Amino acid sequence: MEPYEAKISIKAWAEEDRPREKLLGQGRRTLTDAELIAILIGSGSRDESAVELSKRILHHYKNDLNAIGKASVAELCKFKGIGEAKAISIVAALELGRRRDDTEAKTVEQITCSKDAYKLFYPLLADLNHEEFWILLMGKSNKVISTQLISKGGLAATVVDPKVIFQVAIEHHASSIILAHNHPSGGLKPSREDLDMTKKIVAGGKLLEITVFDHLILTDEAYYSFGDEGVL
Repeated sequence: MEPYEAKISIKAWAEEDRPREKLLGQGRRTLTDAELIAILIGSGSRDESAVELSKRILHHYKNDLNAIGKASVAELCKFKGIGEAKAISIVAALELGRRRDDTEAKTVEQITCSKDAYKLFYPLLADLNHEEFWILLMGKSNKVISTQLISKGGLAATVVDPKVIFQVAIEHHASSIILAHNHPSGGLKPSREDLDMTKKIVAGGKLLEITVFDHLILTDEAYYSFGDEGVL
């Protein structure tokens, strides 16, 4: 007879407690995050089940799926029991979830408020460990033309050339634009550089008759609108 503290595999669990069987029998919404990740990785190790391994990974990231979504394959492989194939499965699954958000965001065809713009920018700027600067191009009646990446930078900043912004806007026959960049640090407060750059771009837009409607700063959780705050 096995001692009470002996490890048991998922196969030995009651059927209703096994992640795959639980999903089939009770529906996907009944599974915990750890159980869903356990299905992705398939198996644990000699010392722990797939669910226990998944709980350990989640605990390391403070149970924050957004934080796991930023993890690289190499970073996930540092967990005992996670090889390259399992790490790739986790990264791929979370990227699919991000792209689903992206697909939903593309249903926004006309900008009526800052939240509409946020819906378009969030899938592009969430989960990044570096700064990126994007613009949203609009035609008449604020109809969306496209979103365009202007520059990439480091953790703290990215260099933005207004000439590039207006060149892209003119090439796409945009009559107005919205600016956006992310703060990987999580802070929403605009820096002095953010404020000065925005004023410069707004002034340039007036000369070219291209309206700069807003500038959004995004984090993984929220956004700051220059327009809404009256500092544009």
